Amino acid sequence: MSAGAPLTVPGALPEPAGVAEPAVVTIVIPTFNESGNVRELLARLTESVPSRLPCEVVFVDDSTDDTPAVIADAARDCPFPVAVIHRDVAEGGLGGAVVEGMKAAGSDWIVVMDADLQHPPGLVPDLVATGEKESADLVVASRYLPGGSRSGLAGGYRVAVSRAATLLTKGLFPRALYGISDPMSGFFAIRRAAVTAEALKPLGYKILLELAVRCRPTAVAEVPFVFQDRFAGESKSTAKEGGRFLRHLVELRTASAPARMVAFGLIGLTGFVPNLLALHVLAGAGLHYLPAEIVANQFGVMWNFLLIEVLLFRDRRHHRHWADRMGRFALLANADLVLRIPLIALLVGEFGLAVLPATTLALLTTFVLRFAGTEALVYLPHRRSRNPRNPRNPRSPRTPRAPRSTS
Repeated sequence: MSAGAPLTVPGALPEPAGVAEPAVVTIVIPTFNESGNVRELLARLTESVPSRLPCEVVFVDDSTDDTPAVIADAARDCPFPVAVIHRDVAEGGLGGAVVEGMKAAGSDWIVVMDADLQHPPGLVPDLVATGEKESADLVVASRYLPGGSRSGLAGGYRVAVSRAATLLTKGLFPRALYGISDPMSGFFAIRRAAVTAEALKPLGYKILLELAVRCRPTAVAEVPFVFQDRFAGESKSTAKEGGRFLRHLVELRTASAPARMVAFGLIGLTGFVPNLLALHVLAGAGLHYLPAEIVANQFGVMWNFLLIEVLLFRDRRHHRHWADRMGRFALLANADLVLRIPLIALLVGEFGLAVLPATTLALLTTFVLRFAGTEALVYLPHRRSRNPRNPRNPRSPRTPRAPRSTS
């Protein structure tokens, strides 16, 4: 993006007035059916931002209504470039939309904000100014600093959920979120150089958490802000988004191999419940205990497989067909039983260990082997599909790419 070369909504947006110098900040705004808000949003941005620093605006739109057309019409009066990237597939949800906007950014600073005017547009220059003054890579607009408020959250339920989510995330990521009082904020500024797009795996609407944990900005600052009432439309916060948020937390927390191993073990422990229940039912039906043990074990295996699929390796499921994954996982889980007994016999007979320590060592050994086998044989990507989009040239904010336009 260059100064005076306006971005366009494909086929619709007229050229706005050029800016006299390159944009200092790219304002990235994800939208989903926000046609009632974008006109007022652009008007307020026009009032408060370009007089203090040059800017450009990138909307990343997943709408099913006329939001892109409304943006096109409202942008006629804007003294800065305005672009729309419309996505037919909303990959990654709101967080994925923000990453797309970051890839298109042409400024040193990127400000992310919502389109519903709960984030005051007049604060955009202050976020960038604070980052420059304090040499920060990330500046978060916080509701929890003195002078800030979450008054725009509708109802005590949403306030309680927001506060609980904040405490949960700070407890799970104390180092990555150190110095961030409001990790649930969707209003922040970040230096483009601090973002590595290929490292991001957004899921849902909490993109600040994703950036803080995966990109680890070296210096963080905050400014207070008052969370406003929504200007028009309805909140996109739903129970489904809440579920995506919890899955996102699990994916972030298990990003390292040691953390995944711990989660793998905890999931394995839960498998005892369906295993024992099935054994109780089968034995009560008169089945001999040996085949009952074998059949009951399969219930535990399937339970563990479902939890691992949903919670631990969700982002790797597309590498193999589900039946292939399930068969490989079941084979490894049952091989664990076959291997464990000879290993215990070896430890007791050849190395003179007592039965209890031998069993413990065998359990630990087969657990590590099963975890490694699950990663390598079930969820490791095929070599040809490690990066099916473009393995040699991953897009990144470090090499900005403007959205295509037609005129």
